[in-house]
Amino acid sequence: MSTTIYHHATVFTSERDHRTAEAFAVTDGVFSAVGTPAEVRAAVGAQQGSSQKAEDAGIAEVDLGGAFVAPGIIDSHTHLTTFGESIGKVQLRDCNDLDDLRGRLVAAHRADPGAPRVLGAGWLFDTVGEEHPTAAMLDEVLPDVPVYLDANDLHSVWVNSAALAELGIDAHSPDPVGGEIARDADGEATGMLYETAGRQYAGDFLEKASTPDDHVRHLENAFRAYVESGVTGATDMALNEADVAAIRSLIARDGRLPFPITGHVILEPGSSPEQDLAGIENIVALRESVGESDDAPWFRIAGVKFIMDGVIDARTATMREPYANGANCKPIWSAERIRPVAAAADAAGLQIAMHAIGDRTSEMALEVLEHCAAEGTQSPRRHRIEHLESVTDTTVERMAAIGATASMQPVHCDPAIMDNWMAVLGDERQEQGFPWQKFREAGVPMTLGSDAPTAPHEPLPNLYIALTGGSSLDPSLPPYHPERAFAPDEALTALTAGGAYAGEMEETSGRIRPGLHANFIVLDVDPLEADPAELLENPVHSTFVLGEELYRAR
Repeated sequence: MSTTIYHHATVFTSERDHRTAEAFAVTDGVFSAVGTPAEVRAAVGAQQGSSQKAEDAGIAEVDLGGAFVAPGIIDSHTHLTTFGESIGKVQLRDCNDLDDLRGRLVAAHRADPGAPRVLGAGWLFDTVGEEHPTAAMLDEVLPDVPVYLDANDLHSVWVNSAALAELGIDAHSPDPVGGEIARDADGEATGMLYETAGRQYAGDFLEKASTPDDHVRHLENAFRAYVESGVTGATDMALNEADVAAIRSLIARDGRLPFPITGHVILEPGSSPEQDLAGIENIVALRESVGESDDAPWFRIAGVKFIMDGVIDARTATMREPYANGANCKPIWSAERIRPVAAAADAAGLQIAMHAIGDRTSEMALEVLEHCAAEGTQSPRRHRIEHLESVTDTTVERMAAIGATASMQPVHCDPAIMDNWMAVLGDERQEQGFPWQKFREAGVPMTLGSDAPTAPHEPLPNLYIALTGGSSLDPSLPPYHPERAFAPDEALTALTAGGAYAGEMEETSGRIRPGLHANFIVLDVDPLEADPAELLENPVHSTFVLGEELYRAR
């Protein structure tokens, strides 16, 4: 038995009373005591059942020098493989204009002229101003090499003519269910692939061009970046077969993952209702396969992910009232189509997660959960609704009544990226987004994630936005409705225990409590007391998983 006592610290436990402690102990990778130094030493002594001196009994002590300790962050909404892959793409989130974006693409091609494609990530619609992104804009600088650019929200792909050609997209290519190929008056593709068109044309093509080793490497990139930023658990929100295979390969190779994860397998509308139901059966079979294997301590299939609509920035989220230009968008899953599929998922014990950004879509998501309840299948499973950027007060009340979890991402309303979001709404709705305070007041369970790579993955900037409503990308900008902001203990709990609850991991993670896994982070700044701006200046000092220090800042 190996025990270490950590003391001289402010220890935020994420317990419901938000109390702090001064010390804690870790025994064989598990928290074994929490309290004052004297209480922890006494508890450890009783557990050891020995009158030996601490050093003789194998008990070490670490003075943390007044540091702040919190449970490890659980990113409750991420896309691990895509995030790891995006690290190697041309980064476009901070491009000032079209010339800036094109210049980065040209520089990347010159740096690696033999690469078969130029891949970019993170571009914002503001980059091209009021114009519609087109292949021609990219052809002007890169006419011969295929270019694929993931939008910041991952709901659109912008390609050039060479990419359209290798994808085989022409005037006769059909729009998939829930997606659209942007076309000119003659029906020819113009370079934008929206929603399922981006995933089923560009995404599937690029995935087939990658290898299993590529997928494992992407996972390694993601885990490394997360551990360095204080994340010790995650829920992957759009797993496919290649992702699952890569995760299992990594476990087979190393005997573990850097930290445990849960996952939701994505299910898009198929060619028929029968195919949709077969998709649920496949997810259940995959859940059983993983659960009965040696992978289970590190990886669990939690449920199914339905992408119900798109995003406000691209006007593909379904709204109760039209956008400023008079347009609106149909949902990807119609209410009639999804109800029997969701009921089958619920009956099979799968956790349902629904991407719902528009105010009409979040109403539909509640209708789905209410349908499951009426069918008599809904159990205490923690069904969740993701994003909830525009919601009505009635939706918040209905979520509280049915016990659905609100999974939200403060980084999605960083004021530095809000201009287009607000402009496309163009009315009072642009001042009513992301109403965190209404969810808190109604008692809706909440978790805060990042949705990486659609936004920066680091938890401390995410926490800064939650505490202030301000911008971590440009702190000089005025905050977006700071009255919505969280108190520090509320936000930290939502990032830790909230993620464990939403991911059904609370039996092992999310709090500093005896019996739970010793996953914790050490910070040089106290978020409970410090100016939130200090979170942007002080990175994570160290990250521990199962009591083992996996990262320490140099």
